[in-house]
This record gives sequence, C-alpha cells and structure tokens, in this order.
Amino acid sequence: MKAWIYHLLVNRVPGIRDRYLHQRQNTTARWKVLFYLLWLNVQYYLLFRRSLGRPERFPFYEEKRLYSGGSESSLSERESPEAFAAKLMAFDVISMDVFDTLLFRPFSEPADLFYLVGMELCYPDFRQIRIDAEEQARKNKQRETGTREVTFQEIWEEIERETGIPKERGMQVESSWELRCCFANPYMLRAVKALQAQGKAIVATSDMYLPSGFIQKLLCQCGYGTLSNVFVSCEFGASKSDGHLYEKIRKRFGEAKSYVHVGDNRHSDLQEAQRHRMEAILYPNVHQQGNRFRPEDMSSITGSIYRGIVNAQMHNGLSSYSQEYEYGFIYGGLFVAGYCQFIHDYVKAHDIEKILFLSRDGSVLMQAYRRVYPDETETTQYVYWSRLAATKLTAGYYKEAYFRRFLFHKTDQTYTVRQILESMELGHLLEPLCHTVEIEPDAELTYKNVGRIKKYFMDAWEQVLDAYQEQVDAGKAYYSQVLQGCRSAVAVDIGWAGSGAISLDHAVNRLWGLHCDITGILAGTNSCYSPEPDTGEAFLFQGKLVSYLYSQSENRDLWKFHDPAQNHNLYWELLLGAPEGSLKGFYWDRNGHCECRFKESRADAARIREIHRGILDFVQQFLEVERRLGCSIPIHGRDAYAPMLSVCSRKNKAFRKGLEGLMDEIHIA
Repeated sequence: MKAWIYHLLVNRVPGIRDRYLHQRQNTTARWKVLFYLLWLNVQYYLLFRRSLGRPERFPFYEEKRLYSGGSESSLSERESPEAFAAKLMAFDVISMDVFDTLLFRPFSEPADLFYLVGMELCYPDFRQIRIDAEEQARKNKQRETGTREVTFQEIWEEIERETGIPKERGMQVESSWELRCCFANPYMLRAVKALQAQGKAIVATSDMYLPSGFIQKLLCQCGYGTLSNVFVSCEFGASKSDGHLYEKIRKRFGEAKSYVHVGDNRHSDLQEAQRHRMEAILYPNVHQQGNRFRPEDMSSITGSIYRGIVNAQMHNGLSSYSQEYEYGFIYGGLFVAGYCQFIHDYVKAHDIEKILFLSRDGSVLMQAYRRVYPDETETTQYVYWSRLAATKLTAGYYKEAYFRRFLFHKTDQTYTVRQILESMELGHLLEPLCHTVEIEPDAELTYKNVGRIKKYFMDAWEQVLDAYQEQVDAGKAYYSQVLQGCRSAVAVDIGWAGSGAISLDHAVNRLWGLHCDITGILAGTNSCYSPEPDTGEAFLFQGKLVSYLYSQSENRDLWKFHDPAQNHNLYWELLLGAPEGSLKGFYWDRNGHCECRFKESRADAARIREIHRGILDFVQQFLEVERRLGCSIPIHGRDAYAPMLSVCSRKNKAFRKGLEGLMDEIHIA
C-alpha cells in the first residue's frame, strides 16, 4: 500500500517527483515536505497546472534569461578597493565576514567542496551525507545546550557514527581541501591591504564550525597576513545570524569604539549587525549575483567550478568589463579549455606527432593550448589554410565541390559573371567563356545560365587546372616545411563539415606526396539542420574526423539543436575568429619563395582581441583552480556547450540581438 501511494503521489508525474525530491533534500521539517507534495498534486490534478508535469531541475534545455542591458559585470560595479577602504577608515574596529567576502572557494555552492572530500575518502554520496550530518549535529547541540553552533569535531563525530569513517581521517581530509581550495577575493584583498597599511584593527567574523586558528591559517595563506582577531560562532556559542557574536566583539574591544561590519548575507551581515549597534555594509554575494545567469544543466563538479570562476570574476566589484571580453570569458573560456583537453587526449592516445591549428579559428586555440600544455609547444603550429584555397588546390579531385562553391552557392545572389571569374582567379577565361556561352560579362549568375557556364568549364577543365598549378606547387613548398619529418598530424578547426581537414589530408598525401596522415579535429560537425548534414559522416565513422561538442553519435541532442539558420555557427565563430583576412592561396614571390596572400580584413581587430583576452583569462583561471585542487577537471562537450545553450534559449532574443549587432559591427558575419 505504501509503495502504491508513493507511486501515485510522487513517481507518476516526473515534474512532481523532481520538485518533491528537491524539497525533501533541502527541508528538514517532514510535515512541510508532505504538505508541499499534497499541494503539488492538488495543483496538477484539480487545478490543471500541467506545467508541473515537466521536471524543474532538469529540463531538457534550460531557459535562463541573460542580462541584455550591457555588460553583466556592470551590475556589480562599485568604488575602487582603495576608495572602499577610505570609507572604513572612519571606524575604530572593522569586522569582516570570511567566506564569500574575504575568501572565495572555486564553487558556486559551498557544499560542493564535499564532492572532493568524498572523492578522496572514496565514499559514495558523501556530499549529501556531510550536509545531513552537520544538520543532525546542530539538532543534537540545540537539544543539549540550546544553541545550534557546532564544532568541526562534533560534525565528524556524527559522520563517524553514521558511516564508520574515522573522524581524525575525515577531519584531516576536509581541512586539507579547504586549504587547497580557498583563495583571496581580489577586491577585498586590496581593500584590506590599504587598511593594514594605515594600522587599522581588522577582525574576521564568521558563522563557522572551523576553529579560529584554522581560519587564521587560511587567511594568512591567501595573503591577508595575521588579522587582529578571529571570531567564529562555534567557539563562542553565538552567531552573526542571531546577533550575539557581534556582542562578543563589542565586549572584546570596548563600547566606546566605533564599529563597522562588512559581509555578503543580508540577514546576518547587514540586519543583525545594525540591530546590534554596528554600522554595516553589504557586499553582495557573487554567486547570488551571478547564478541567475549561469547554466545549471551541467555535470555537478565541473559545472560548479565553471559558475564559481565566472561569478567571482564578473561580480567581485574590482572591474567592469567590455561586452566583448565577457562574451569570451563567460561563453568561450570553458569551451576552449575543454577543447584543448579533447585535442590533447586524442593526440596522446594516437601518438600524433604534430598539431596544426588551422587559420583563422586556430589562432586563439593554439595560444590557449600552449598555456595549458606548455611542454607541447614544439609540437604545435599555426598554419594557413582556407576553404577557398583548398577548393582551388584540390579541384582536380574534388570537382563537384569546386563547382558547388564557386557557382551553385552563388547563383541568384546578384553576382555577375565577371565577379565570379575574378573570385575563381580565371579572369583570362572571361572573354572566351562569354563568347562561347553567349552571355555578357556583367550579366548576373542565375539558375538559368549556371548550367551552361559549368559546361564551359568542364570542357576547358585542363585550362582551369593549369591556372592553379602555381598555387599547388607553392602550397607544397609551404607544407613541406611545416611537416618536415612528420608522419602523423591533426588539423584543428572549428567545424563544421570537416572539409578543411579532409582537403588538407588529400593535398598532403595524394597531391603533394608528403606522406603524413592528417586527422581532422572539429569543435562541432554539420548538424541535422545543415543543408548537407551528412557531408562528413563517412569520415567520422572512419575516424578521419573527430568532433568535440557533438556529432550524430555523440551528444546527439546537441546535433539536433544546433541550427546554422539561427546563427548558431556564427556565435561560435565569433569566439574563435582571428582578425586577419582569410587565405586566398599560396603563390611564388619574386625570389621564388612561397608567400601566403590574404583577403582584406574588415574586422575590428581590437574588439576581437578583447574576446580572445576574455577566453585566455578564463583558461588561466581554470588552470589555477586545477593547480590548487591538484587534479585535472574534465570538461566534456555537453558541459562546454551549456553556456551557449543559454544564449540560444527562447528567453534571450534581446541578448542575441545585441550579439548579432556586435558581429555586424566587427564584421564577423
């Protein structure tokens, strides 16, 4: 009967089950949870709120409303740390909250640190066990003494009883992770240093189970030095949340002194401080400020670290960034860091000798890769290649692709026959073509005449190939130097069909005979909405192409979501595109050396460099977190795509409009 009732009220409707389990996890009073469950059922069955049938925590695609009124960091803009310190100088005693004010952890939720503790202890579901044990310890303490303030040891005594993990071992592991994870809030560090330079008394005040000596050790390690005093709730049996810890501070330093407290919690750091005769300044919690914009549909640990890095950077108040920088940092940084991991893992698994980052999308990727894997700098190279150059060089084999690019993709788009031949670098054939086809040079290319023009080129095919022979020979000279002594390489590109890597492999091995096996590594493939969704599928099946973000066989939901017609390709290309013009081809200079010639760049180089600066700053901070944790943080393709899913959600038309305006302004599109 019990199982039947549970199925009826909980399991029957996925959305109700999701909301109930979330409430049960976060609410200690059982009657409240039961009432909530009954109310959900009433709403769904009697009030016909069918939207409750859809899961809340894990929707198929998240709908986050992004800030579209300018740069997100401007929402947390404040005076400089030095100006803030000058305001605090008026007080005799300056009290400052510790966690999320003086110190940050690299997580969007403090409890996510327990994942790592559980990892080291090799104990499943430890995060929830640790949360429940602390709550139980507080209940026990309140029943015994009337206060909920518990010590670190009391928490671990409860864990030991429930799990069998020796408390000494557990306390040591958790303490070591706190020491490894915590880092200084850069805004507050500067402010505190300015105050210390003036000899001001600064105390750390925290509602915390960790002892004051350990807190002091954390602060010293993070650059704050030794503060005047550390007040922690577990040692006084009094907390900020009930205001009594502030009374302990006043008693310690004297009633005649003037006091100010700074912290991130509106109740305990602002209202209770004011209620206990202290001036109070709220320092908004960076995660409360930022999490409303961050994706949650990510793997638990990687997602928390991503949100933690972004929130701390965007909302600490130290700087207000440009929209270009934020686009790179928030939406490109995780992807680039993860893509570098993917490239590295593939290269190591397949004993690849050289990594070729193809122009133009490969520029910032190579910079990031060399930061992440500095020991591999000698095996990486930025090389020039483009679809335009490849189409001309490999026309002898990829004949159909040649005509598709130069003719059929340009029909009925107001291009004249003269312009078409100029783009093909076949201007010397303009007059004979017009004579043979009976068309004017300035006539437009249309579906009515494209067949006749193609037939002319088919009949004059040897002349077409002869026109590109110089470029073929010059390209061989260029890549002979690039691949000297190399027998295996990967060509890294953003995507999408993989034609760049496939054509390069053909040129290297069949056209030039350089005998170096080339595998293409793509960020993403053609999706189901692409005009030719299966272009690269045989090569993906074969392993000549591999994809990071998605393909038909990996993260297939993203393959069915990613839509070039909705500018999804362009959003990714905006992240990676270098400001230089694309490669026209390889030619001989006057001295008989190979030279690369480029189309004129119309891009705003300074604004593109801002995007890349944001990407590289994120990658650097991600590396710092890995260094502190002492382990690699995996970034799978689905996680790397998650921030961009937010951009593409239905709620963010205004954000995308601004993004597309940016693309127009810097001439990416």
